[in-house]
Amino acid sequence: MNKNPQISLNLDSVDSSWVPLITTALETVDPLYLESLNKNNQWLPGKDKIFAAFSLPISETRYILFGESPYPRAASANGYAFWDGAVDELWSETGLSVPVNRATSLRNWIKMLLIAEGALDPSDTSQTAIANLDKSNKVKTIQEFFNNLLNHGVLLLNASLVLSEEQVRKDAAAWKPFMQSLLNQIWAINSNIQLILFGKIAETIQKLDIPSFKQFVTEHPYNISFIHNEKALDFFRPLKLLGK
Repeated sequence: MNKNPQISLNLDSVDSSWVPLITTALETVDPLYLESLNKNNQWLPGKDKIFAAFSLPISETRYILFGESPYPRAASANGYAFWDGAVDELWSETGLSVPVNRATSLRNWIKMLLIAEGALDPSDTSQTAIANLDKSNKVKTIQEFFNNLLNHGVLLLNASLVLSEEQVRKDAAAWKPFMQSLLNQIWAINSNIQLILFGKIAETIQKLDIPSFKQFVTEHPYNISFIHNEKALDFFRPLKLLGK
């Protein structure tokens, strides 16, 4: 494959341990597709952020949490799955902050974690109940929250690294061989890494020709049932992701 397309995709934010794996995985991607990314800047998260999730060294990676694709807004798409770059504060005087309360998946995830960590009564997850909580020992910002995920070895990876407004399906299909190659390489290095799969993303990853990674599978946090899902509560409770 012509190496020029992959060279122009910025690897500066990538931990050096991932560079050989990414380089090899990129060789499975259609070079014409990569060339189109080089020539067209109308896609998210952009060349400087496309591989941002790989800032976490592979030696520190314990889980891979898969998202579907980048957020459809430039301010939000930062190269990390589920991390909305446009959100800052988690809390307000009335409970969750307005941006968090509007972000359905993040809102439900935070509520589930508050229950899992024993701060919130499962029978009342209202804004008023959250407002009345003592949050002095909780993270304050989304940056701190996702830093906790990274510190627990959670790689935040979108199954499709690119989102183009007019070719969503094409982007999703283009990155499947990349993910398949990447996961096979990861298995050869550390077969103990666990995949975290929410909702339909599970179907996408499970259809790849990959080894039998240990998997945690549940509905997407977008569903309100996620807040009280016993599997989710048990899985995330020990991580204490909302703690300082």
